Amino acid sequence: MRASKRKIRIRHRILAVFTAMIFFSFTLVSIIFDVAIRLISVSDNFDYASTHLPRSSVVLIILMYIMFFVAVIVTYLLSNSITRPIEKLVAFASGMGKGDFTPNDFEFNEVELEDLNAALNKSVTQLGAYDKEQKTFFQNASHELRTPLMSIKVYAEGISFGYMDPKTASETILQETDKLSELVNDLLYIAKMDNITAAHTKKSIDLPALIRECASRQQAVADKNQITFHFGFDSEDISYVCLPEQISRAMDNLISNALRYAKSEILLSCRKISRKDTGKNTDETENTIEITVADDGDGIALDILPHIFERFFKGKGGNTGIGLSIVKSIIEQHNGDIKAENTPNNGAIFTVTLPD
Repeated sequence: MRASKRKIRIRHRILAVFTAMIFFSFTLVSIIFDVAIRLISVSDNFDYASTHLPRSSVVLIILMYIMFFVAVIVTYLLSNSITRPIEKLVAFASGMGKGDFTPNDFEFNEVELEDLNAALNKSVTQLGAYDKEQKTFFQNASHELRTPLMSIKVYAEGISFGYMDPKTASETILQETDKLSELVNDLLYIAKMDNITAAHTKKSIDLPALIRECASRQQAVADKNQITFHFGFDSEDISYVCLPEQISRAMDNLISNALRYAKSEILLSCRKISRKDTGKNTDETENTIEITVADDGDGIALDILPHIFERFFKGKGGNTGIGLSIVKSIIEQHNGDIKAENTPNNGAIFTVTLPD
């Protein structure tokens, strides 16, 4: 077993190094000075040198030790001025580890310490926001899980005591079970998204084909609600390098959301857009891919539009409040952007922009 090295405080290390340097410097200078004076004096007046030089050497040694102790005191004060701010930052970091996410108001004269303190304050602010978000997330998740469970329990007890029609109650139980299953799957998917590793390899996929596949998986729901899918692709071969499972999940959620509000039709489109098409005066040739999911429903209420991608935020007719937040996370992980707005015909349209 490797022996642990002895720990040394910074101030002690500084004090030891400076003291040693000063001591050896003064000693070397005094020796050289004494030898030089002796050589010069001996050549001019041997009697005078033999009488006065010993006394001068003693005075020189005394002065050297006085300067040495002064240097030790100055070095100690200097080392304290360096280590005290570090000790304050260490105490602040320890508080972060104990759950105190309050930024400090320290001010330092040294640029390096000021930069370090700014970085710590930024980190504690982010950790505080993350901690608050996680607490809110678990509170909302527990509420969303409890609601269908209570419904299942009530209807199951109704069947058990003969208060409810078994067929009607069982249909409700199945609906609540589906809702609960979907919620659990969404929660598991969020946890999975937050732990993406190198094992998840990006692949080149055909986006129009993927969109058609996602729509076909929900064709039964569309037929039941008498909703027709329309496709608008610039080309049937638009390749995109991504994590296919995630993009597929994002499209599934967008289409499922559109099916919940559409009256008769949903338009799915995918096209490539160059910077020249945007009207920007630039020589860059960067392209983007734009995917839109539009429905002919009543649109999104203006008061909930800014919050539509927040976790557990449910508008009128919403399900769990997680689906669109998952879409936003997936698109942002692919360095893309998503926005929601209303069309002139009062329907809702979601626009996904991905870097090509």
